[in-house]
Amino acid sequence: MKDRKKRTSFLPWNIFFRCAILLLFFSGFTLSTFQLFFREGFHPRLVSTWRTPPMEVISGEPSSTPAMSIQETVIFPDQALVFLKYHASTLLFSKDDIDCIYLLPNTSEPQLKLSPVSIYSQYSDHQSVRCPRQPRGTIVSLAVKSNGNLLPGPTHRWHSLAYEAIIDRDNTTVVFVKGLNLRSGRVSDPSKFKCLFGWDLRKPKFVLWSEVVSIAQEIVRCKTPLSILNSPQRFISSIKVSVRVVGRQTLKSIARPKVRLMEPRPLSEKQHEMCICTMLRNQAKFLPEWVMYHAQIGVQHWFIYDNNSEDDIEDVVESLVGASYNVTRHVWPWIKTQEAGFAHCALRARDSCEWVGFIDVDEFFHLPSGLSLYDVVRNQSRPSEVAELRVSCHSFGPSGHKKVPVKGVTVGYTCRLTGWERHKSIMRPEALNSSLINVVHHFHLQTGFEYTNMDRDVLVINHYKYQVWEVFKEKFYRRVATYVSDWQQKRNVGSKDRTPGLGTKAVEPADWSTRFCEVEDTGLRDRVLKTFTQLKTDRLPWQDLPMSRRQRTALP
Repeated sequence: MKDRKKRTSFLPWNIFFRCAILLLFFSGFTLSTFQLFFREGFHPRLVSTWRTPPMEVISGEPSSTPAMSIQETVIFPDQALVFLKYHASTLLFSKDDIDCIYLLPNTSEPQLKLSPVSIYSQYSDHQSVRCPRQPRGTIVSLAVKSNGNLLPGPTHRWHSLAYEAIIDRDNTTVVFVKGLNLRSGRVSDPSKFKCLFGWDLRKPKFVLWSEVVSIAQEIVRCKTPLSILNSPQRFISSIKVSVRVVGRQTLKSIARPKVRLMEPRPLSEKQHEMCICTMLRNQAKFLPEWVMYHAQIGVQHWFIYDNNSEDDIEDVVESLVGASYNVTRHVWPWIKTQEAGFAHCALRARDSCEWVGFIDVDEFFHLPSGLSLYDVVRNQSRPSEVAELRVSCHSFGPSGHKKVPVKGVTVGYTCRLTGWERHKSIMRPEALNSSLINVVHHFHLQTGFEYTNMDRDVLVINHYKYQVWEVFKEKFYRRVATYVSDWQQKRNVGSKDRTPGLGTKAVEPADWSTRFCEVEDTGLRDRVLKTFTQLKTDRLPWQDLPMSRRQRTALP
């Protein structure tokens, strides 16, 4: 074999070229693919996309990829996210099937074995396992009861990583990243960055480089190489994409463009007139009231971005879907990425939703006029250049409660501050600026579109921001937005995002239940009781939704 390699290395170029053409023909590659590798300044490289697994092509050796393996591991401050890859025909695993194991370097015997925090699946070929953070000096891996201990995979840190990617309608690839440390709300110079595509980004010979079309905050839009666009989706889904700062470092990557968005539909063919995107953590018990109320005023679809919940939210979503509410849960494990998550949601919602509201689960659209939400949106969005409606917020306090109100937040909390808070938005996703910049729940729009401020007598948001302490203290765990400091950090202590007088520790003030109460406002409460109260039982419908496993377990 060594002699053969030595002889073939001296083949004349014309013979090599003829062999290359034959290989292209039999491997199913298109002429445009071949032109890309030789015309766009990339290293000449013949790559098969048919019959041969990608790893075999890269290594030049028969693939030895096991039926089940750890593809990647991402280390967060308090947990590790382990990506378990297997054949699509493999049955899904539950928490009872898998243990998180912790190994010392260069050893195979676990030092510790713990149950996973959660397991979820969003694609057919892998599951994601959230493990408790490993003890210092150990490496996290998995033990699958039907397959034994698995070898650890490549490990990455969450704060410097390309983590998600989508191929957009215009064939650009939108990459979501951490670690570039760009300024909020501003477009950066794309010429200072490059995009990389390949199976193994550590090997320059096997990487395709492309231009950055736009870059802002933590979202990069890349020109997608033709060889990738012309390939089958199964091939595209195996490719990684990352971003390099010119003259400096390349971000580590687990981002694979598993989703490809389709051509736009006319507005008349949109499936839903009004949708909502939200991001939450451990808010499952408040979800039924929020969904059922907004359904009554005109919302048709809810996109729930689950940011590492541990409260059986999947059971609550399943109950809502079973009750004919169109709710989809998308697991979004990336911390401090609310802006990126909303941009990701806007892209997904764009094909089916004419309008999308971006609010939190403790925020409720309130229509003092009594109209439906969509009627208001339709009336206020004329002329057609209006693509964003900015809605002012009122902040409500605990209203004297020390326990979670039995009938829900809209009925229980009725005392608020006098002043108005920052606005939230309802927007047309078709009018999004290609940079996808968004700040405090509103987006930058394409040239030619504009926003309008909603009349406060027509539409406002009741923000139940300061609830009873057992709910409010969750905010001390971690803030979801990228450009705000966590409340446990001694930074920006005078920021409006912080609650006055609380400091950096989750210690309940003695007078918490009576704070933030300047105006008694029962408008939304009265509408909810009139609309939803069941005459025979005097109960509201969200009180009767089946409980999650965790709630049932807590019963005496």
